[in-house]
Amino acid sequence: MTKQNLVVFYSWSGNTKSMATMISQFIDCDVYEIKVPGATFSDDMYATSDTAKRQIETGQLPELMGPLPDFSQYASIFVGGPTWSGAPSTPVLQVLQTIATTDATLIPFYTHAGTAGQYEQAFAQAVPGMTVLKGLGLSGVTGNQTEQRVRTWLSDLGYLS
Repeated sequence: MTKQNLVVFYSWSGNTKSMATMISQFIDCDVYEIKVPGATFSDDMYATSDTAKRQIETGQLPELMGPLPDFSQYASIFVGGPTWSGAPSTPVLQVLQTIATTDATLIPFYTHAGTAGQYEQAFAQAVPGMTVLKGLGLSGVTGNQTEQRVRTWLSDLGYLS
C-alpha cells in the first residue's frame, strides 16, 4: 500500500528542521531527516559553502548516514534543505539522485540567508522528468507569520482544505 506523503529534509543550522516540523504538523506524513557524518561540514557558513562547491565540482557528494526510506512508497515527497550558493545543499542533491527513480511528485521547501538564488530551478534540474510543484523558501523560520505562510502554501498546493 502506498503512503501519501513524506517530508525529507537536511538542516545545517536548524531552520530547515523548524520548517519541516511545521509541515509535518499540518499534513499527515512520515518524516525523514537526512544526516551526514559530523565532520562533513564546518560550523562556518562560508567554509561550508566552499566545501559544497568542491563536492559539486568533483561529483563527490557527501556520504549520508543511515538507510534512506523506500521512496517508491510515497505519492508526494516534500524535500527540504538550506540554499547554498543559490542551489540545493549537497546532502539534498545526494538524496534527489535516489528519489529521481520514483514516480512521486516532489515539493521543494528551503531556507536561505536572504536570497534563494535559482534554488527551485536547480532543484528541478536535479530530477529531470519528475513532477515538481511550486516550492516555498523562507529566510528566518519563526513566528505566526511563518506558520501562516507554510499553511497558505500547503493549502494552495491542495494539501490542506
